[in-house]
Amino acid sequence: MRNYLNIEISQLTGALLVVLPFGYLADTLTLAAVFAITAYLTKHGFYLIKLAHLIHHGKPITPPYPADIWGMIYKELSRHRLRSRKRKRTLNRFASRFRKVTSSIPDGLILLNKSGNIEWANPAANNLLHISWPRDENLSLLERIKHDDLADYLKNPDYSKPLEFPSPVNKAIIVSLRVTRFGGKKAQRLVVVRNITDVYTLNQTRRDFVSNVSHELRTPLTVITGFLENLGDNEMLPFQQRPFTLMSQQAERMNSIINDLLALSRLEMGEAPSSDKPIAVPELLSRIVDQARLLADQKGGYSINLQVDDQLYLLGEESELTSAFSNLVFNAIVHTPPGTEINISWQSLDNQACLTVADSGPGIEQRHIPRLTERFYRADKARSRQSGGTGLGLAIVKHIIGRHDGELQIASQLGSGSQFKCLFPEDVILHKCNLKTLEEQEQLSNDLESAQDM
Repeated sequence: MRNYLNIEISQLTGALLVVLPFGYLADTLTLAAVFAITAYLTKHGFYLIKLAHLIHHGKPITPPYPADIWGMIYKELSRHRLRSRKRKRTLNRFASRFRKVTSSIPDGLILLNKSGNIEWANPAANNLLHISWPRDENLSLLERIKHDDLADYLKNPDYSKPLEFPSPVNKAIIVSLRVTRFGGKKAQRLVVVRNITDVYTLNQTRRDFVSNVSHELRTPLTVITGFLENLGDNEMLPFQQRPFTLMSQQAERMNSIINDLLALSRLEMGEAPSSDKPIAVPELLSRIVDQARLLADQKGGYSINLQVDDQLYLLGEESELTSAFSNLVFNAIVHTPPGTEINISWQSLDNQACLTVADSGPGIEQRHIPRLTERFYRADKARSRQSGGTGLGLAIVKHIIGRHDGELQIASQLGSGSQFKCLFPEDVILHKCNLKTLEEQEQLSNDLESAQDM
């Protein structure tokens, strides 16, 4: 840059040295200086107009370049244009590949702007949702998809769970819609739509099969247990006692499995708890712990500690939460040896309600933890058979916690015990001090309804 400045200074100085002697001889030094400066500025004006002409008409800036500061400007602009053309060709190739890739993806992809209007969609979106781009560009997604729950789903900041519904193109097709945020301040969203008809049908068939088989097994099992009860009322010979005891135990175990399967089927059929009432969780846990201590005494003694926040309540279905919490507490007793310390706490944690059941038992290997909530999965099959477990307890717990918008977390380490956490979001938490206000509002609502009926 300094070289170009030196050139400009040299050119201006040269113009003055050429003109000033003539001005001196003609006694017009000022006019001669003005003429020299005007000539110097005219050169700059010429190159400026030439550059504007080349840019306006899109003509290439080719050598030879001026031997002054305009030469540097022309050269840098030429290099910038060359780099821009290369980038443009690269972007065009990338855009072409992107279009080919998105066209071959079987899942529908829809790009929404901040207002929830369609900016772009791939061909699969037309096959699954009848949304085509650019035909539907700038239209609201809610205008193109008529579904009762879609508006609430898009407003909800939590997109961890997909929305499933029949396709507007073909009601026999079940689609899963999931949203991902991106774009920073632009607040754009990417909607991914997937055809889950096969999976949905398979899960529905499995649920129906389990439910139907469980109901069908209950009838013959009732007959068998009825005869076993009648036999138990009569005196038996010594060699008959052991077979009778084993039959009774296995019939009871089969009954537990059937009950758990039916409970799990009922949970899977519903999307939310059947009721949404305040639940006094501290009192509920106190009852569960009292029952757990009786079981602990029968097994040989455990140290069970309970710590609760008496003001912390939940909104939901009490019978379901009782089943989930008792499953966790009883599992801590059934699957750990006598003498184990079991700590149960119910506290607020980062704007969430948290139930923690922790034991000091032998722990669980890390490879088993991701599968513990699967049906019939057992980390230690031999010990599970001895304890009489059905292998469905944690699957039931996971479904119940999920139906209350909560999350089940499991942590364990061999030799250091296990910890089970149930985390509930703020919108299902209720504090005891607010119960009176809720009851007053409910009573006022009932009074208004009664007045309208009259």
